[in-house]
Amino acid sequence: MSDADLVELARDVNSRCRLRGSFTLRSGIVAEEYFDKYLFESDPVLLRRVADRMADLVPRDTELLGGLELGGVPLVAVLSQVTGLPAVFIRKQAKAYGTRRVAEGGEVGGRRVVLVEDVITTGGAVVAAAGALRGDGGLVGTVICVVDRTEQGGGLLADHGITVKAVFTKRVLDAVDVP
Repeated sequence: MSDADLVELARDVNSRCRLRGSFTLRSGIVAEEYFDKYLFESDPVLLRRVADRMADLVPRDTELLGGLELGGVPLVAVLSQVTGLPAVFIRKQAKAYGTRRVAEGGEVGGRRVVLVEDVITTGGAVVAAAGALRGDGGLVGTVICVVDRTEQGGGLLADHGITVKAVFTKRVLDAVDVP
């Protein structure tokens, strides 16, 4: 994907997802702007364009894609179609019934798994998912996300041996003019 195509994609994601109004954030703070990631994930054309860009970021030795509940699931489903790689769906915690697994859809043991997430802010969910998959024998060293909101330098994820590959950083999305 060319730089011009990436800028166009950023504009389209911003145009679709940046809402203006009064929004109460998880922290309780009221903000005048909100980024609703589910709006690009529920748009089949925009979701496919994002997945096409994500496909360029998948390491060559990847054997399995793991989408984190909830936002990573639609992304990993489309990314699996684009790349031809199988996918698993990673729960925040295993159910007490059925397979009782954190990763649903296939075995992770001994396989190179790339995690797929929509937005990373602190990295806590990614660290938890990587830990669970590593506990099941999965080889996890990379996460691909649409928006990386973390601080430069890797922080928590780097401390846990996880490399972040992002379609966009928050700074890049913030810098793109929305028509």
